[in-house]
Amino acid sequence: MNKRLKKSDMPVPFERLKTIRQQIISLLDGNILTAKDISADIRISEKEVYEHLEHIQKTVNKAEHRFTIQASVCRQCGFTFRKRDKLRKPGKCPVCRGEIIQEPLFGITRP
Repeated sequence: MNKRLKKSDMPVPFERLKTIRQQIISLLDGNILTAKDISADIRISEKEVYEHLEHIQKTVNKAEHRFTIQASVCRQCGFTFRKRDKLRKPGKCPVCRGEIIQEPLFGITRP
């Protein structure tokens, strides 16, 4: 037996919270964090954080904010990955082949 609900009997939807990208943007505004820090704060996987950061990088640059990236650095020889397009941490250092690499840091600043 299907019973139709009246408009007054329908449940009221919950107030919409911020989207994940909005949460990341507000978290990065004025802060410099790694993807691991962001994933711990927002409770999503690191892989998802990187996917969202790629989109945030495109959209934030158009607004009044700047998306900043501090490049990864090899902890063994000090090589800095300046010309890297990918946001993820590199696997190995091209100079010393070391695998101890500091993660890139992300932030949002206002000019």
